[in-house]
Amino acid sequence: MTAAVPVIRQTAALAWRSIVTTVRLPQAWFPALFFPLVLMAIFTASFGGAPGTIPGFPPVRSFLDFAVSGAIIQGVLIGGTTAGAAFATDIEGGFFDRLVASPTSRTSILTGRLGASIALGVGQALLFIAIAAIFGARVDGGLIGIIVVVVIASLFAAAVGGLGVFLALRTGSGEAVQGMFPLFFALLFFSSAFFPLDTMVGWYHDVAALNPITYLVESMRLEIIGGATIWTALAGIGIALGLALITVGASALELRRRLRVAA
Repeated sequence: MTAAVPVIRQTAALAWRSIVTTVRLPQAWFPALFFPLVLMAIFTASFGGAPGTIPGFPPVRSFLDFAVSGAIIQGVLIGGTTAGAAFATDIEGGFFDRLVASPTSRTSILTGRLGASIALGVGQALLFIAIAAIFGARVDGGLIGIIVVVVIASLFAAAVGGLGVFLALRTGSGEAVQGMFPLFFALLFFSSAFFPLDTMVGWYHDVAALNPITYLVESMRLEIIGGATIWTALAGIGIALGLALITVGASALELRRRLRVAA
């Protein structure tokens, strides 16, 4: 227990540094807030009449209720890409090497960055829910529903952050990490983030049905629009946790490889 205290303190310090650095740089946090909110507003204004008129569209009070979960996932994806690029910048600027040369725990180098990603993901989820509520959205799942949405968002933030850290360690280039953003954006649009799976046809439906983001969005969405069960909540949490374990595990292995090469 005593040996774990320094690691926890170092993780908290590095996570706080990452959060403060992000907050101080508008170019780091502005896209993760602006673009999801703008798309949510545009889609709500454009497709406000879709509920109740398009076959296969779930019964919701408004399209805004339907769109909140997609906005949260989009914000987490953008934020995770930015976090990965920031980690690559630390590598390029030599801060990573100074950490390695210091008594800092190797574990905290990774967990500090991931902790910041999780904290920012939680903040984004709560902020988007609050803004949507101002404009009339409501979470039918109540407090439990909000908790489930936040848990899924935090786990998905860890997954995206882990992938960003892996790419940063592999390439050591912020530009290379940012170059992966179009792929993340494509994954978002090839999902049910903006329209229900039941309204899709052909190959687009097949791709969306295989996309894990679809099931994260659907689990969160059911908490918001109603119809959630313990199984839908566990499915969303389980998929997000599985993705996090894969990407965080990959980043841990890549960190070990990079340290071994540097030695």
